[in-house]
Amino acid sequence: QVQLVESGGGLVQAGGSLRLSCAASGRTYSMGWFRQAPGKERELVARFSWSDIRTYYADSVKGRFTISRDNAKNTVYLQMNSLKPEDTAVYYCAADQTGNNWRYWGQGTQVTVSS
Repeated sequence: QVQLVESGGGLVQAGGSLRLSCAASGRTYSMGWFRQAPGKERELVARFSWSDIRTYYADSVKGRFTISRDNAKNTVYLQMNSLKPEDTAVYYCAADQTGNNWRYWGQGTQVTVSS
């Protein structure tokens, strides 16, 4: 069983930046970030697999968000720049994707962007 612990959420003004971190307690083969805003479905924001360099970004965050990793620390980051009020959501870290399912989930961290 792998535990995922997120940190780095908070309140920021529009145009600002935040960096989210997700530390995994064990080895994983893929990790990603999701978000869920009130009244909306959860959406995949970014993901990658440890074995290759391919990454995925949702169209809504391309050019503003960057997913990165520290292999030695089993940690993934989400650098969020040029934040917009519509980025406000609870952000979740997930690990080990199989098809459309992810095996492990973090507890979520709130990101609020004020206008």
